[in-house]
Amino acid sequence: MISSQQMRAARALLGIDQKTLAQMAGLSLPTIQRMEASAGNVRGVVESLTRVVEALEAAGVELIGEGAPSLDGGRGVRLKARRSQA
Repeated sequence: MISSQQMRAARALLGIDQKTLAQMAGLSLPTIQRMEASAGNVRGVVESLTRVVEALEAAGVELIGEGAPSLDGGRGVRLKARRSQA
């Protein structure tokens, strides 16, 4: 659904801290901290994940899934797939 790296990057793009994201999503600060501490995809209650995604999207962030095109016009960043080094 969303990776911990995406959450941190989205917050950075918005210029907000974890406390502000928690308020926007109607969640506790420790919940946001646990989500961002996850390795890879965020683990947590589906409802909490949905609230975070909706809060970020309402604030203007487009979360782009793996291999999905960005359909909105706006500036952004995206991680390239890592290539294995031989």
